[in-house]
Amino acid sequence: MRILFVSAEAAPLAKVGGMGDVVGALPKFLRRMGHDVRIFMPYYGFIPDKMDVPTEAVWKGDAMFQSFSIFETVLPGTDVPLYLFKHPSFSTRRIYGGVDEDWKFTFFANGAAEFAWNYWKPQIIHCHDWHTGMIPVWMHQDPDISTVFTIHNLAYQGPWRWRLEQMTWCPWYMQGHNTMAAAVQFANRVNTVSPTYADQIKTPTYGEGLEGLLSFLGGKVSGILNGIDTESYNPETDKYIPQQFSADTIEKRYPNKIALQEEVGLEVNKNAFLIGMVTRLVEQKGLDLIIQMLDRFMAYTDAQFIVLGTGDRYYETQLWQMTARYPGRMSTQLLYNEALSRRVYAGCDTFLMPSRFEPCGISQMLALRYGCVPMVRRTGGLVDTVSHNNPIDNTGTGYCFDRYEPLDLFTCMIRTWEGFRYKDKWKELQQRGMREDFSWDISAKKYVQLYRDVLGLPPEESAPEEQLELTVES
Repeated sequence: MRILFVSAEAAPLAKVGGMGDVVGALPKFLRRMGHDVRIFMPYYGFIPDKMDVPTEAVWKGDAMFQSFSIFETVLPGTDVPLYLFKHPSFSTRRIYGGVDEDWKFTFFANGAAEFAWNYWKPQIIHCHDWHTGMIPVWMHQDPDISTVFTIHNLAYQGPWRWRLEQMTWCPWYMQGHNTMAAAVQFANRVNTVSPTYADQIKTPTYGEGLEGLLSFLGGKVSGILNGIDTESYNPETDKYIPQQFSADTIEKRYPNKIALQEEVGLEVNKNAFLIGMVTRLVEQKGLDLIIQMLDRFMAYTDAQFIVLGTGDRYYETQLWQMTARYPGRMSTQLLYNEALSRRVYAGCDTFLMPSRFEPCGISQMLALRYGCVPMVRRTGGLVDTVSHNNPIDNTGTGYCFDRYEPLDLFTCMIRTWEGFRYKDKWKELQQRGMREDFSWDISAKKYVQLYRDVLGLPPEESAPEEQLELTVES
């Protein structure tokens, strides 16, 4: 199959959230399965810092009264062809933000459509989030190109219909009050990045105003759990952590904790209960709960806490002020640092993720991979990836709570802190998590079946039946 991924992000070149991880990893595994998969993304101003890009464009086109150029290369570390969409509007060193965000990503989607019609024609365009939401609308008129639309975060839905009509071509048959609504109506299939989230978005609590439409679409909406790149994120070979280790040699893990404490200015103490977070500092990630309860937890325990990430100025300020109250016990790193994030996974005892909603979440799977026990709220993909620890039956991989309430978070944190005191049981809990399989191999097979279903092809005979269960119907 010929498949074109169109996305605003693709790791390791451009990554803000989980979408970058998906687009950077899934095509590699699909190509290994014999499919011609390529990626189309913006040529951001920082990309030449990360890789060499040919100086000659392979194709030039026009859209929305603007000219653009396409440069062809390969995604670093893979054999996946990468097409970079170049225009001055993407020359800045940021991915999102700015008063022109609606216009430039609508223009990017329009350029991708022109590219697919005139240069390389795929059988399927796999679109990701609202930035590519107009592509299913335009491809509705082309019987040779089908579309799959993946919702990574329903909270961001793109420009409204009246704004789209000011910027670009809205066909007479187009329906939907914004870009996301139009995309889910006209895509051949809609999927989310976890089965539980696919169910949740059909309810008023999580539907962001589109729950009625998504419920009406029924079986057209499915959920496929994201995977992680287990080759890159491998504690046995990771060059970014001081001491490599595995589930069988987990006793070698503690030097990573000591090195992390030294690096971020915490008191060096291998027996301290070290909590970590790698996250965007936004309301979705449960920062409200943390700000309400962390002071009380730090006063009650001898725990240490490190948070790595950037986001809303309010949350940055609150965390920074709290750090000043706990010198040697709390560290706030307001930056994006991929290498440091790996050391957080490898060095912390537990990973905190109390999200208000979470379409899938990658961090909790990376934490499990590195022996860092997750503390999560049971929502979205966190339900599908973390199960509550039961030390009596030796089951479960982390600690969970249900209600989005400060006291529930505090109770979960105390239970985890108490569980850490029982070293033998804690070691078993870490090992169970490290042996979980979140590789892309499983998810890639489910995506292949989804693509085949879109094209009207029969299921692959070699695919195990249990791996082909895609739909999560309400």
